[in-house]
This record gives sequence, structure tokens and C-alpha cells, in this order.
Amino acid sequence: MSEIFLELQRNGNFLKCTAVDADTGEEAVAIGPYNDPASVKRLAVQKLRLKLEGKKPGDPPRKPGISV
Repeated sequence: MSEIFLELQRNGNFLKCTAVDADTGEEAVAIGPYNDPASVKRLAVQKLRLKLEGKKPGDPPRKPGISV
């Protein structure tokens, strides 16, 4: 796995952590209590890894919306 960037934003009692893969630009978000940042970071990284595992090299980027 490549380098992962983490962005933390506090909003009241909640902490939002965005994990971004440096190579692909894919991102995953986790939200949790602001007093436990380690768990929120771990969850965001875990979600990103699961997202990247489902993607194969050479697949076209996903487009937002619903495919019919």
C-alpha cells in the first residue's frame, strides 16, 4: 500500500477523519467522538484499505451516481 494522508476536522463533539491514498486519490471517511482520535483514524484507514482491495489495477475510476 502506498502513502496515506489523513485529514482531521473537529465539529462539536465529533471528529471527521478523511484518509486519502496518495497514488490513486481514493478516499474514505470515518466519523466518531473527538475524544478518541486514534479509533477514528484507524477506522478511516481500514475503510480505505477495504475500498482499495476491491479495486483492480487498470479499472476505470468510479463515477458518482447510480449505474443502471
